[in-house]
Amino acid sequence: MDTTLSFGERTFGDIDLGDKRRTDRLVQAADDICRHPGGTLPDKFPKPADLRAFYRLMNCPTVTHERLLQAHADDTRRRVAACGGEVVLVLHDATELDYTTRHALAERMGQIGQGTCRGYVAHNSLAVRLSADPARGTVVPETLGLLSQLLHRRAHVRKNETTKQARERVSRESRLWVQGVERCGPAPAGVRVVDVSDSLSDTFEYMAHAITHDRLFVLRAKENRRLAEPMGEEAYLFDAVRAVQAVGRRTLKVCSPGRKARTTEVQIAFTPVCIAPPGKKSGEYAAVPLDLWAVRVWEPNTPADEEPLEWILLSNCPVRTLHDAFERVDWYELRWIIEEYHKGMKTGCGIETLQFDHREAAEPAIALLSAVATTLLRLRDAARAPDADRRRATELVDRVYVEALASCYPGRLKSDATVLTFYMHVARLGGHQNRKGDGFPGWLTLWRGWTKLESIVTGFTARPKNLW
Repeated sequence: MDTTLSFGERTFGDIDLGDKRRTDRLVQAADDICRHPGGTLPDKFPKPADLRAFYRLMNCPTVTHERLLQAHADDTRRRVAACGGEVVLVLHDATELDYTTRHALAERMGQIGQGTCRGYVAHNSLAVRLSADPARGTVVPETLGLLSQLLHRRAHVRKNETTKQARERVSRESRLWVQGVERCGPAPAGVRVVDVSDSLSDTFEYMAHAITHDRLFVLRAKENRRLAEPMGEEAYLFDAVRAVQAVGRRTLKVCSPGRKARTTEVQIAFTPVCIAPPGKKSGEYAAVPLDLWAVRVWEPNTPADEEPLEWILLSNCPVRTLHDAFERVDWYELRWIIEEYHKGMKTGCGIETLQFDHREAAEPAIALLSAVATTLLRLRDAARAPDADRRRATELVDRVYVEALASCYPGRLKSDATVLTFYMHVARLGGHQNRKGDGFPGWLTLWRGWTKLESIVTGFTARPKNLW
């Protein structure tokens, strides 16, 4: 958080909506939502006049999803450009936004789920900075913001659609991966930007586009692709990579859906591969082989009640040493942050509770809430930063927040509290007990504490001078 400019001022202060009063209203609305991100719009805007003003703003023709998201993306690009000499991961993934119950709105939505629900496929590209923590020997992620968000409405596809027709269809969903990286723009000079995505992005079209446009990527392989240059007697990717001997071991935290959270030991192998173009062309690309690197991560000793863990990662970043392989695995491990972001959009900001009847009003509101959702992750990032136990909390938040929180813990929290101490006490407001076995508080706990702190600050600033 920047105490010089509010989130609304920094993100939307320069946006041109045709009238400065609209810009001022947008800035105020963004700051109001930051103070009360949870619940429905009436929860975010307790004053009826502010709620009515927000509805009018979202229904203004000049206020569009593209303009609001672009303003936030421009602010994110400035943050990325300031990361000279560091690695920035751009995490790409999609989530479904369900508006089935809003019947007037749902009529203009696409199919989601099993086809019985209506809404958007929101394809997000989230920038995360990697900062080294020498004391812990680890890399600490810092959420920078969205670089792109595509609101996709699935089109009804004819049953007899040919491969050529599918490839040329503008609404083809597999295009989102290419469109997402295109919207992100080129990497700033001196910053190493790497696109990270899950197995749904494993399309020849996406990988070929990245190589053609000088973008670095790491993705999890889904297809057992044919190799242009077979390794030994093997002619397919998975078989060839699984034949490579392990060159190292490391521990890995398992926390994916459908699995019990645990820490396990995995083995790692890597090798260069040359992927052949598919026999049946299903995208737009030149039919030339792709020279890539594959990193295999697998669990040799899996618990009896669990599925064996295995990742086969593909990248155009060279993997020549075990250190390189570990780094690619570290990058892919951080993909879970965008899952947390999607939780922030839905659980934290209630983005699926919007009560609009027109798509033209709902979409800019989605852009605004999506931008605010990035601030929820920054709560956790600030508390986990390498200097959190040394940096004064007042460097990141207004002094009144520290003083108001200190009033809740007299004698335990002082006005010169560090960032770490401050946020651990915010987490206590959110229900974290700070016991040895509790671990570090997650962003949801911090967010609950932060919303309570906002109410405390309101009362603290309105108190008579002779109280507290």
